[in-house]
Amino acid sequence: MTASPKPDELAEVLAEVRRIEVQSNRLVSSVMAGGYSSVFRGSGLEFLEVREFADGDDPRLIDWKVTARTGRPFVKRFVDERELTVMFLLDVSASMDGGFGVWSARQMAVRLCACLAFAAVQNHDKVGLIAFGEREVAAFVPPQRGSAHALRIVRDGLLLQVGGGGTGAVGARGIDAALDRAARLLKRRSVVFVLSDFLGGEIGRPLLRCAQRHDLTAVRVLSPELFPPRAGLVRLRDPETGVERIVDWSNERVRLAWLARVARWRQLRDAEFERGNIDVVDVPVPMLRDRDAIAGPILKFFRMRQLRGAKR
Repeated sequence: MTASPKPDELAEVLAEVRRIEVQSNRLVSSVMAGGYSSVFRGSGLEFLEVREFADGDDPRLIDWKVTARTGRPFVKRFVDERELTVMFLLDVSASMDGGFGVWSARQMAVRLCACLAFAAVQNHDKVGLIAFGEREVAAFVPPQRGSAHALRIVRDGLLLQVGGGGTGAVGARGIDAALDRAARLLKRRSVVFVLSDFLGGEIGRPLLRCAQRHDLTAVRVLSPELFPPRAGLVRLRDPETGVERIVDWSNERVRLAWLARVARWRQLRDAEFERGNIDVVDVPVPMLRDRDAIAGPILKFFRMRQLRGAKR
C-alpha cells in the first residue's frame, strides 16, 4: 500500500464522501425503497416449527398438510428473520482508476456500494468491506451496523491506494485472496457483492466456491473505452504498466479489431459466470453525471431477482 494522501487530497475525498452520502440516501429513500428488502430479506420472517393449534392462533397460519396427516389442526410458527451480513469485495487495482467516464471505474463501484450499504443499514443489516489489489487483500473492514460504518466503507473505498499493476497484470490472485478471506470470516450464509472490471485471466475457483456458500453477485464495471466513440487520434495510457500509445479510433479496422477483442472477453466472462450460476450486474460508467446510471443497474438487478423468485 502506498503512502497516506496529502491533506488537500484527503479533504477532496471527504467532500466526495459527503456527496455520495447525500445522493445515496436520496436514491435509497425514493427509487430503491423496498427493493433491497424484498430481494434479500423477503417477508422478514423465517419458519421455525409447526405446533398444535391453540386458542387465539391465527387460522391463516394452519399447516393443512400436517393437519390432514395427523387429523388435528397444526399451525406454522415463524420468528423474525435474523440480520443479514452484506460484504463488499472491491477491486482497487490500477485498472479501476482509469477511464474516459465522468467517474473512474472505482468511483462508480464505490457509489454502488454506498447505495447498497445504506439500503442494508436501513434494514438493520451489517455491512463490511474487503478491498483487494494486485496480489493481496488491501484492507478489511469488519461487518457492522449503522450509517457511520457505511460511510467508513465509502471513505475507504475511495481512499485506498495500492502499488503495482492491476487486475489484468496478475490474473485472479488479488480477488482469490479476498474471496478466501471472506470464506474464512463469513460463517453464516451472507450476501456478497464482488465489484471489479474483471479484466485479465480466468476466474479463479475461490469465486465459484464462494458462490456455492453465499448469495454472490458479480458487479462488472464497464468503462467507456470498452466501446469507444469515433473520436480520431487519442493518447491512451495503460494504468497498470504506464505505457502510452496513440490510437486512431476513427480507423474502422482498428475499431473492429478492438470491439472483437472486447466481445471475446465478455463472452468468456459470461460463460464463466453462467457455469458458476453467478448473478451478474453490468454497470456502464457514464460520460455525464446521471443519477439513473447508478440506480438503473441496481433496480434492474432487483427486478430480475424478484421475477426469478416469483417463478419458483
